[in-house]
Amino acid sequence: MADAVGNKVAHNYYLDIPQKQDTYFVKGMNNTDWGMKDRLSRIFNPKSGNTVMLAFDHGYFMGPTAGLERLDVTIAPLCEMADVLMGTRGAIRTCIPPVYNKAVCLRATHDQSVLFDDLSIGNGFCTDIEDAIRMNASAIAMQCFIGGKGERDSIENLCRAVDMGNKYGIPVLGVTAVGKEMERNAKYFSLATRILAEQGASFVKTYYCEDFEKVVAACPVPIVIAGGKKLPENEALEMAYNAIRCGANGVDMGRNVFQSEHPVEMMSAIRKVVHEGLTGKEAYDYYLSEINK
Repeated sequence: MADAVGNKVAHNYYLDIPQKQDTYFVKGMNNTDWGMKDRLSRIFNPKSGNTVMLAFDHGYFMGPTAGLERLDVTIAPLCEMADVLMGTRGAIRTCIPPVYNKAVCLRATHDQSVLFDDLSIGNGFCTDIEDAIRMNASAIAMQCFIGGKGERDSIENLCRAVDMGNKYGIPVLGVTAVGKEMERNAKYFSLATRILAEQGASFVKTYYCEDFEKVVAACPVPIVIAGGKKLPENEALEMAYNAIRCGANGVDMGRNVFQSEHPVEMMSAIRKVVHEGLTGKEAYDYYLSEINK
């Protein structure tokens, strides 16, 4: 025990300084546990409040997507610039060196492969929470088919993941899946994101659309936009800018990075939008300057 001899007699309780109340910066997460907040602070930059996620989980149902034939060659060099690595446990364990000290958002659902027309059937929870802990995951990602045939099962899987995540302080990313029959508009995305948040998702990944500010306003947790299909670099950067301007707290870019002719420079330009507030045009000018060096 500590020696009582030599202790200072005077005490300073700083009575003139009120105790600072918890004003945690991540939207809707003020009342979560310390460990949950610590993990979310690895996902969302405390200075900008935003995140740049690098998605390379496409192979879990699409196989060797163009640009993802060799993850060790195409993805590993980009990890340093990402805030979060979004992948499956198999891809991360086999191809990503454990030296980057980046947050991991672990894809924890399985779907039918692209050989089937309807991907919403057969969605399941495929990663044990203990394995997520072994991988030091900062979050687990659950795909939900709101409005699709697999809606009920995917929501049940989300709820199971949230229960386990709350038990161990691991946030859950709810991912809104869009089927062929679903409209990509504010009405649908407002419904889908709100349902996932109400079921306990700590943050939600969805697509950018017209009137996106309404989608963000109606969702009580942070929204991260999906990059979606490959766009010309200037269009992808403009989309990212518009999403952040409308209140999104980050982007999860995949094909718009690893299918770019200059993926490193593209990743750097995305960071300029998300963390430094550059417009789409300013970021594209930066992108061009980087590739012309």
